[in-house]
Formats: sequence, C-alpha cells, structure tokens
Amino acid sequence: MTHILLEKKDHVAIATVNRPKALNALNSEVLNDLNTLLDEIAADPEIRVLVLTGSGEKAFVAGADIGEMSTLTRTEGEAFGKKGNDVFRKLETLPIPAIAAVNGYALGGGCELAMACDIRLCSDTAVFGQPETGLGITPGFGGTQRLARLVGPGMAKQLIYSARNIKADEALRIGLCNAVYPAEELMPAAEKLAETIAKNAPIAVRACKKAINEGLEMPMDEAVALEEKLFGSCFETADQKEGMQAFLEKRRHDPYQNR
Repeated sequence: MTHILLEKKDHVAIATVNRPKALNALNSEVLNDLNTLLDEIAADPEIRVLVLTGSGEKAFVAGADIGEMSTLTRTEGEAFGKKGNDVFRKLETLPIPAIAAVNGYALGGGCELAMACDIRLCSDTAVFGQPETGLGITPGFGGTQRLARLVGPGMAKQLIYSARNIKADEALRIGLCNAVYPAEELMPAAEKLAETIAKNAPIAVRACKKAINEGLEMPMDEAVALEEKLFGSCFETADQKEGMQAFLEKRRHDPYQNR
C-alpha cells in the first residue's frame, strides 16, 4: 500500500491515509490501497477494531481528487463513483467496528469515508461538508444516502444543496460525529475507545454490528428476528461461558479468546 500506513497495537489496527501534500485526497490509487487494507484487516483474526485517520494536521481526507475527476466522461464518472462506493461499502460492512478519527478537513469523499465508519470522533479543528453541488456534481461515494440516515433528510438536504461546510461543534450538534476533542487528544481518545471495544467479546461485538446495520434496513418484525438469531449465536461460545461464569462468580473475566 503506497498511500496507507498501518500500525497494529494488540487487537487494534490504526490506518492512516498518507497523502499529505494533497491533503490526503482520494484518487484511484488511494481507493485501491483502502480496498487492500480492508481485505488485510478482514483476514486478520487478531484485529478487533480499526481506527482510520489522516496524516498531517490539516486533513482527515479533504475529498476526492478533483484533478483526476475533472476530465471524466459520464461513463467514467459513474465507474469512479462505483469504485468508491464498493470500497466504502466494504468498510461499512467490515465485520469489526471502525472508528474514524477526523483530524481536520473531511469534505466530499472524506466526509463520506468517515460516515462509512461506525463511530466518528473528531478534533476541534475538524471541518465536515459535501461541497459537490458547488463543483457541478453530486456526492458520489454514498454521501446522499449515509448523511440522510445519520442526521435526517432535512438537514442532509440543507448541507448537500448548499455545499456548506460545518465545524466540529455543529457536526456534534446534528449527530454527524460522536465527540469532539482538542487536536492533541483525538488519537489517544480514539485508541482508548478502540481498546475498550476490543476487550469485549469479539463474537458479540461483531454480532451487534451486524444486527444494527442490517436491522436498520428491515421492518421491525424482521429486525428483531435477526437480533434473536444473532443473540442465540453467541450462546455456547467459550467467551459467553467465561463472561457469564465470571459475572456469577463476581470476578473479572479472563481475556476473551474470540471463540
């Protein structure tokens, strides 16, 4: 991977989009690297949480690469949108949780990348936005869909139609991010949350992600039926037995073994 740095700390993977001279903008090479990263993460049973951030102090990901997009034909534009959407769906459906540590500009494709993660933590210098209508296009990597689901259709339409950027405090107020930290505290906070999640039973955490993500797209009766199956699937695992036995014996559970 040319444009992604990967660090592993116990059961947490920290991936950094590393194209700082272009404010970490997403071109085809970066999308290919993200795709490779997600395949590697999914294939590694030791990784239980992914933290995704951007290099430098200015940007998480400032957007898709305008230079690459500017000369695309209609057919090429649709193909580029599909390329980004395929990668972001792979991130969204990654079995383990993903935390976006948004350390600066998260515009266009950067905002869409953050929204494909499960949780968004940001620095007080973060800026979110979908500026595409100001460039003569629509959001192309899922922005029209995920933003509406996160903040509601009315707010999403306002932000997308106006192409207006918002700062961290407003992103927090409307529910686009989960928490705001001083810049120097962002990565420690993201890693602490990731470590907290990683200490819980991995089979159960993955089942919770599946239940929430898939259940949101179902009628309630189908969604609770999905939950029942996933709930049942946790029983008879070694981690469930240890967790409940430790509770009954009033002791700390042993480290979960993901089995």
